[in-house]
Amino acid sequence: MQRRIDDSLIDDLQTSIGNGPAGRRPDAEQNGIPDIVIRRLPIYARSLSYLYSEGVETVSSGELGNRLGVSAAQIRRDLSYFGEFGKQGKGYNVAYLLAEVKSILKLDRTWPVALIGLGHLGRAVLHYEGLVEQGFHIEALFDHNPEKVHQRLSGLEIHSMQELPEVLAGADIKMAIMAVPARSAQEAADALVEAGIRAILNYAPITVQVPAYVRIRHIDPIVALQSMTYYLDIEEQLSTQSNGHSNEKVRSGKLD
Repeated sequence: MQRRIDDSLIDDLQTSIGNGPAGRRPDAEQNGIPDIVIRRLPIYARSLSYLYSEGVETVSSGELGNRLGVSAAQIRRDLSYFGEFGKQGKGYNVAYLLAEVKSILKLDRTWPVALIGLGHLGRAVLHYEGLVEQGFHIEALFDHNPEKVHQRLSGLEIHSMQELPEVLAGADIKMAIMAVPARSAQEAADALVEAGIRAILNYAPITVQVPAYVRIRHIDPIVALQSMTYYLDIEEQLSTQSNGHSNEKVRSGKLD
């Protein structure tokens, strides 16, 4: 049975967390959990959301791993940092585990976000509906360009960078998305940190430096594409060699 994942579903799941099997350890919020584990949790949550929407009630670590291309042992090890969520031989209750992972990641609430840079990329991010669907609401816009300041987009006024501290404090915003040119990325990041931002998603094609107490993720599609071009000729050569070897067998009458 297909079920739509929406805000009301998350509310319903929150009411059943205390009734699930085993559960999260009281010290699950403590430091010491590898960052790579935290990075994998949203991927688990996304797959669990798909399973829930498909009407799946229980899933084993092996089945979940097959969907994600990771081992069952990896999933069990990652989840064990936070507690015991399943029973051996019975797997995980999908709705319960989804609610628990979302709670661990603090995705059981709405997060206000600031967007810095309203060029083509920034406007695309602003209009991306997936952010709102997952609880991330862009509530403040900023740009260096004085010609854009005071314009309105999607019902929000574009503020100058000088207004950062006042606007962010008033809206209690701790997260920001940067969609600015590389030349102004470090300056923008410094201003965000100074204004109290503690988490930054950076689309600028440059690595910016922030204090250790600020979390930052860099997204650069160019670098991602460049990391794949290396393999293209290699794969083509291997394919050509394989086909040539097979053709030679056919001509010589030697077939395996």
